[in-house]
Amino acid sequence: MQAFDTEVSSRLVDLAPLLLEQLDAMTDRMVDVLSRTEPAYRDFIAGSEEELRRSTRDNLEHGLLALVGAPVPDRPALHGAREVGRRRAKQGIPLEAVLRAYRLGGQVTWEALLKVSAQAGGRHDALLLQVAGTVWRTNDGECAALAEGYRDEQRRLAGVDEETRLRMLDGLLDGRGDDPAFVRTAADLLAMSLDGRLMAVVALPDENGGPGLDGVGTELLRHGVRSVWGTRSGAQVGVIALGVLSAAEIRGRLQALTTGPVGVSAPVDGAGAVASAYRLAETAARTLPRATRRVVTIDERLPEALLSNSPEISSRLVGQTLGGLLALPADEREVLLDTLAAFLASDGSPTRAADELYCHRNTVMHRLRRIEQVTGRKVADPRARLQWQLALLGAQHGRPTQRSA
Repeated sequence: MQAFDTEVSSRLVDLAPLLLEQLDAMTDRMVDVLSRTEPAYRDFIAGSEEELRRSTRDNLEHGLLALVGAPVPDRPALHGAREVGRRRAKQGIPLEAVLRAYRLGGQVTWEALLKVSAQAGGRHDALLLQVAGTVWRTNDGECAALAEGYRDEQRRLAGVDEETRLRMLDGLLDGRGDDPAFVRTAADLLAMSLDGRLMAVVALPDENGGPGLDGVGTELLRHGVRSVWGTRSGAQVGVIALGVLSAAEIRGRLQALTTGPVGVSAPVDGAGAVASAYRLAETAARTLPRATRRVVTIDERLPEALLSNSPEISSRLVGQTLGGLLALPADEREVLLDTLAAFLASDGSPTRAADELYCHRNTVMHRLRRIEQVTGRKVADPRARLQWQLALLGAQHGRPTQRSA
């Protein structure tokens, strides 16, 4: 900051309390304008408004104190601007948007000076003319420092090659999240927080073998959400840092990108829980048919998960429960299996099953008697119905999955 002569410096010091009283209003104006005019900040504010408010207020306060010549020993000149640049680069906010935000800060500071002078009847107007050039030169210097910090962080992130990223991801999925040294290194190299709420994701290929989540990392970053992605056993795998967003918000964004079966974990706290979250997400994804475009958690697929994790038991359950049906000629077999699935999905109501199958109730009753004859089980037996339901899941003979866009 340019040094003023003694008289100007003395008058600026007198203005300091009045200027600092404007800080909250200045911060509110900054956040309001950014939310209305900058799409990148609008998305960021939706998830990290408090962080932005703290950063904005801190930088405005630092600028005002520097303007009036108050010492700020804990922050070297332009240090804050460089740090903001680095932080916004990590968060994926475009440099142009960040520079416009900083220039808006200069405008808001100037407006605060005008307001304070107007409240004093204009007696500080001459003083404002003397410091105007310094205000804008200082803002230009901060913008240059911000851009420098932003580009430094971009170069650092670009220097972390894909092999290193995948090694960090593999470490998290393999259970190294309990090693504090590893977590610190991974968080730095991946430029994402690993000590907050995290979510594991597994996306299986779509019907044509393409990625189950198309462009997911870039799209999440556009909304200020950091993540890391790789491939395991033919599936996309990822870890997402939720920040202040809810699991439902993240899941909604994933659903919009889904082209195949996707399993997600519930949010977990910290890197130490990622390996377990990954296993649950993978199990959930592998219970879905390949043609499905859905995002599910393990809690939504528990029966299917139990069967898929016990193939010997699943095979025996299907054979013992549906063996007679599966041995019938194809046409009769499919009709009876569809009838059984509709009957079970209708809570054991033949009438509702008939509506679902577009046939008469007596037709359903006739088919159910045939099912009883072939399987040796009674439709009125709750245990038989439970076994039939599980066996249908195990045989993947339930009703066809509706493909959703």
